[in-house]
Amino acid sequence: MTTIAATEFLPLVATAGAARDSLVVSLHDVAPSTQRVANNIILELARRGVVTCSLLVVPDYHHQGLFTKDSQFVSWLRNLEADGYEVVIHGYCHRRPRRPNETMRDKFLTRFYTNDEAEFYDLDYKEAFRRITAALDEFRAHGLKPRGFVAPAWLLSTEAERAARDAELEYTTRLRTVRDFRSSQNFPARSIVYSVQSSWRRAVSHDWNAALFRFLRSNPLLRISIHPADYSHPEIWRQIVNFIDVAGDRRAATTYQAWIAEQRVRCGV
Repeated sequence: MTTIAATEFLPLVATAGAARDSLVVSLHDVAPSTQRVANNIILELARRGVVTCSLLVVPDYHHQGLFTKDSQFVSWLRNLEADGYEVVIHGYCHRRPRRPNETMRDKFLTRFYTNDEAEFYDLDYKEAFRRITAALDEFRAHGLKPRGFVAPAWLLSTEAERAARDAELEYTTRLRTVRDFRSSQNFPARSIVYSVQSSWRRAVSHDWNAALFRFLRSNPLLRISIHPADYSHPEIWRQIVNFIDVAGDRRAATTYQAWIAEQRVRCGV
């Protein structure tokens, strides 16, 4: 693998974003089993003026089989990438087996908070590097060009972050930050995200995000993270598209890779 040259990265900067604040919509858990819903979300976002976003693709989602075995899905991703959408590596299988002797904190984050999906929460360097490079090889062998890595639930161990950097990826995100590996800069930018597994979680998410949006709407970068399940709950989906409609009046929709490229230009990195 070779480092992605700055000259290859910079043309992705959205010129409209230079004069306006930015909106990054990220669509998580993209896989063959979620493609239909993901495509509906993409089409609806486009009708609202969001014609690009970051697609967080899981290579072997919940051990259902590698996405590369589905040629139609791969073609769909390649077409989206050609249209300016970004493909991001989102873990490898998006699952974490329970371990003996876990602390209460471990159990809370990996079971209650993430429903056993915190794959990179406590991976060591060797295993994290193996999974990340295996994913990179799969993507690149099928004509896709991921430049970022986002851990499931944004739970990324220190060793796993080092592995992503050593695999020559460009950036990662966490719930509250976007991190550029090249410059080692951390950009504060809290993401709006929903938990929809139960009615009480949906109610809490709805009210919390209404307040959070008011707090974040003046930030230079607004992040809205969507999961396929969000689309199935009308009250959640209405709030998401309302946020996007309001934000779209003064923001340019972009991707993480294009936004980071813009920051590098501004900072002379």
